[in-house]
Amino acid sequence: MSRFPGTLLDGFRSFRANRFAPESARYRALAEQGQSPEIMVIACCDSRSSPETLFSAGPGELFVVRNVANLVPLCQAEGGRHGTSAALEFGVEGLEVSHIVVLGHARCGGVQAALRSGGKPLSAGDFTGKWLELLAPAASEVMADESLSASERQTALEQASVRRSIANLRTFPFVSAAENEGRLQLHGAWFDIASGEMWTLDAGTGAFSKAV
Repeated sequence: MSRFPGTLLDGFRSFRANRFAPESARYRALAEQGQSPEIMVIACCDSRSSPETLFSAGPGELFVVRNVANLVPLCQAEGGRHGTSAALEFGVEGLEVSHIVVLGHARCGGVQAALRSGGKPLSAGDFTGKWLELLAPAASEVMADESLSASERQTALEQASVRRSIANLRTFPFVSAAENEGRLQLHGAWFDIASGEMWTLDAGTGAFSKAV
């Protein structure tokens, strides 16, 4: 019989003693009243870029959905089961968030995979390969630019994935309606793991600039 990871239990004990205990009233209120975060973050599932950690968020402050390469698919009403689409609908329609932030990051494994072709687990018939088809058009454009180095291509596609996800967000009728009515704002950001810098997207120019 497998045993639950001891490192997780140790971490939970630390949470109980150092985080939960002094904030127990807040957790109790959240349990009784429910959550009402103003901000939704769509982030990569990479273990190095946790939104709650990066933004020093407390319990109940962020509604977070994470997937490979922080991608948002196009709206497909009859397209089967989409976890990201369902979370998006719940965040906008259920929680009525005021902001959606698409958060990319440096050295993203999913983006790196999108820049190379073939091989397990990224062949056309695999889950990851099919998911990363969302990045195929942008990857082709980046690969066609021979002036870019390998690291520059990586960064270019990481940031392109943020822009593409924001564009795809607007294909959801409830997102575009909320944005047009001024109830919702869409944002893009990119985190450099090595330097600890945060870059934000200028909606007008489509360029990223260092914020912090």
